[in-house]
Amino acid sequence: MSSPQREERRFGAGREAPVARGGLASVLRSALGQFAQLTGQEPERVSGVRPADDGWSVLIDVVELERIPSTTSVLATYRADVDADGNLCGYERLRRFVRGATDPL
Repeated sequence: MSSPQREERRFGAGREAPVARGGLASVLRSALGQFAQLTGQEPERVSGVRPADDGWSVLIDVVELERIPSTTSVLATYRADVDADGNLCGYERLRRFVRGATDPL
């Protein structure tokens, strides 16, 4: 008996987002591992995920410059394009910021 590789899940305002069999968490684990391998930077957190045309757009925060105290460390947010199977298709740095800084309201 063969089962489909992907299942469709409803996400947000009627958009269908493909999710690999292991779910979104599995897709993110795979993409974050590839990101770390390519950039040499260990992801600190995922700060956003949303469906894209054929997969996901993921916001990844990394520490680019470790400082003491840690509130002065420089972080960056990257947007990564990931297909439904968790393969990293591309990435770009969106911004750099000091850990202790907040965005204006």
